[in-house]
Amino acid sequence: MASISKVTVVGTGVLGSQIAFQTAYSGFEVSVYDIDAAAIGRARQRLDGLADTYEQEVAGADGDKLHAALARIAFHTDLGAAVADADLVIEAIPEVLELKRKTYVRLGQLAPEKTIFATNSSTLLPSAMKDATGRSDRFLALHFANEIWKYNTAEVMGTEDTDSKVFDALVGFAVAIGMVPIPVRKEKAGYVLNSLLVPLLNAAAELAAGGYADPHDVDKVWRIATGAPMGPFQIYDVIGLSTPYNILVQGNEHAQKLAAWLKANYLDQGKLGVASGEGFYVYRPVA
Repeated sequence: MASISKVTVVGTGVLGSQIAFQTAYSGFEVSVYDIDAAAIGRARQRLDGLADTYEQEVAGADGDKLHAALARIAFHTDLGAAVADADLVIEAIPEVLELKRKTYVRLGQLAPEKTIFATNSSTLLPSAMKDATGRSDRFLALHFANEIWKYNTAEVMGTEDTDSKVFDALVGFAVAIGMVPIPVRKEKAGYVLNSLLVPLLNAAAELAAGGYADPHDVDKVWRIATGAPMGPFQIYDVIGLSTPYNILVQGNEHAQKLAAWLKANYLDQGKLGVASGEGFYVYRPVA
């Protein structure tokens, strides 16, 4: 298995941008792809903001290292150009199965035969996408937690078709970019992290949407009673409300009601979480 040195991140949302920056900061050449110039413009702003965040929060992240990291990132609106020489493609697009499958069909046609594909999907099983890739032996999940410079786990989960050498290569890559790899030995929707987190977030949404308790009070009781640093609605804001909405809207009737509540009361009001300056809480605007 060839070593990984050139990485493409497809999707430059909150987590996609973090993956790209952390990978570049760790010394890898990175290409990022998004659908148009406007999306790439937003990606540049996110990456510049991440450089500022690293300078404040990451030990040893001085100006020279941060400038070097940004210089290692190339921006593309042409998917073929973005993946032309990639050793690894990390897909971080919205949690919509058909959208992911269509993207993998294109990636399979455009990327070199050597390229490994990894999905950062939060809840979808890689086996639901593997046939679309055209290379199921070189496809698996590599799932990161939000704010990866602090919460540095990387869950690695293959399918029954994934080559064991590819699995091991991704574990090694995770270590190389400063993550703690968590091998997931069998396919599990939600992996380890979201198998624990999603039920908590859904339970919190049920309490608020049902009128039982205010979101801030739900958070307060969780923090006080468990000693956790954040409550579930603070976590919602960090994740960004679009991702949980996309998951819920594809669920059963009850989940879709929670999705409708999120949409009407938050998404439609432009309250998307920390990234937009307001979600369940109000945040200072990013300079």
